Amino acid sequence: MGSSRFLSVLASAAKFLPAASKPGQKPSLREKVAWTGLALVVYLVMAGIPLYGIPANILQTISIQSLIFASKQGSLMTLGIGPIVTAGMIMQILVGSKILNVDLSNTEDRVDFTAAQKTFSVLFTVIQAAAYTLGGIFGSLTPGTTLLILLQLVFATLLVILLDEMLQKGWGIGSGISLFIMAGVASTIIYDAFSPQPFSTSSTSTAGPTYAYGSIVATFQAAAHGNPFYTIIRAPANLDPHNISPPDLVGLGTTVAFILILIYLQGMKVEIPVVYQRAQGYRSKIPLQFLYVSNVPVLLAGILFSDYSFFGQVIWSKFNHLSNSIFLNWLGTYTTTTNAGLQPIGGLAYYLQNPAGLWTSEHEPIRALVFVGLLTLLSVVFSFMWVEIAGLSPRDQAEQLANSGLQIAGYRSSVGVVESVLRKPVYALTFMSSLAAGLIAGVADILGAYGSGIGILLAISIVYQIYQILVQEQIEELYPGLARILE
Repeated sequence: MGSSRFLSVLASAAKFLPAASKPGQKPSLREKVAWTGLALVVYLVMAGIPLYGIPANILQTISIQSLIFASKQGSLMTLGIGPIVTAGMIMQILVGSKILNVDLSNTEDRVDFTAAQKTFSVLFTVIQAAAYTLGGIFGSLTPGTTLLILLQLVFATLLVILLDEMLQKGWGIGSGISLFIMAGVASTIIYDAFSPQPFSTSSTSTAGPTYAYGSIVATFQAAAHGNPFYTIIRAPANLDPHNISPPDLVGLGTTVAFILILIYLQGMKVEIPVVYQRAQGYRSKIPLQFLYVSNVPVLLAGILFSDYSFFGQVIWSKFNHLSNSIFLNWLGTYTTTTNAGLQPIGGLAYYLQNPAGLWTSEHEPIRALVFVGLLTLLSVVFSFMWVEIAGLSPRDQAEQLANSGLQIAGYRSSVGVVESVLRKPVYALTFMSSLAAGLIAGVADILGAYGSGIGILLAISIVYQIYQILVQEQIEELYPGLARILE
C-alpha cells in the first residue's frame, strides 16, 4: 500500500508540470527526422551558452561524467540528462526489486510509472542544481548569483526533459536521452580529431612546437613544416602535470579499432532452438545477443564513478580544502589547475578518474591498472544485478517463452525445465558480455580513445538502436499493413 501511495503521489504531481502532447496523427519519417533534428539543435545551442553569473574561467572539461550525462560544465547543459538518467535508474531498480509494486504490462500502471518518473526527474534536477551552486563547484558566489544560477540550471534541464518527452511520445526518433548522449560523444570525437585550437606540445621536461589540438590537423601541420611526429603519435601532457594528454594518433587508432570491434560484437548472438506449440510444432530460433546486458552495467559503473567524483569535489571544497583531514583525504584530494578545474591527486577519487592517454597511463601505471580493474569488476557485478532486476534472468525468459506458447526443442514445456536449460547460456553471456564491455571501456580510456571508452560503447549501441528504428519506420511506410503487426 505504501509503495502504491508513493507512486500515485508522484504521478499526481506530474499533472502540474509542463508536458509534451502526443501527435494527433502519426508523423511521417521525414517529419520525425525534422523534429529530432530540432531537438538536437536546441540541445547543442544550450550546450554552447555559458551560465550567466559564473566566473569566466570555469573549465568546460570533457570527462566521463559529461559524456554519460551529455553535460557540459559551465553551460546551461551543466546537469545535462543526469537527473533523468539517475531518476530512471532508481525507479527501475525499485520496480525490479519489487519495492514498488507496479505491473508495467498494465497500461494504467505504466502511465502512472512514467508520470512518477518525470516528477522524480524534476526533484533530482532541483537537488543536483542546489548541490552544484551550494557545493562550491562554481566558486564563491553571492546569494543572488547562487539563486540565479540555480534557476538557469533548473529551467534548462526542464527543457531537456520536455525534449525527451516530445521524442518519446512519437514526434521524433528514439529518445532525447540517447540522442543527446550520441551527439556529445560524436562532437567530442570530431573535436579531438579536427579542432584547430592551438596546443603546446611542451611537457615538464621537454620543449616542443605548437600544433592544433585536433590530431588529424596536427598531423598535417607537422608534415607541412617537417616537424617530428613523436608528440602526435603519443602526445605528452601539457605543462601542467595534472592536465590530461591531448588527443594523439594512438588514441585515433584505438577509437577506430574499438568502434569496429563493437560493431562486430553487436552482430554476435547465441541462437536457442524453439518450437511454437500453437502452430503445429513450427520450429524457429530465438537469438540471445552476445552483448546480453548491453552497456547498462558499464553505464552504472560510470555513473557511480561520476557521482563519487562530484560529491568528492563538494566535500573537499567545503570541508577539506587544505587537504589536512586524514579521514577525508582517503575519499579524495584535489588540486585546482590553471583553468580553475578540480583534478584529483590522491585518495580513492584519484583511482576512479581515468588516466586518459597512453602517456599518462605509462607514467601512472598503478592508477591505470586499478581504474581498469575496478571498472571491469563493477561492470560484472552490476551485470548480474541488472539481469535479475530488468527481467532478463533465466526464470523471466522461461516465463516469457511459456506465455508466448514457445518451448525449447527437445525439452518439456515446463517453466522450471526451460529455466534450467537457459541458466547456462544466460549467465555465461551475462559474464562474458560485461567482462568484454568493462575491458573495452577501460582499455580504450587508458589508450586515449576519443570520446572515452564508455562514450564509444554508448554511442555504438545508440546508433544500432536508431538504425533498427529507421528500418522499422521505412518498412511501415512502404507496407502500411505491417504496422499493426509490428506494434
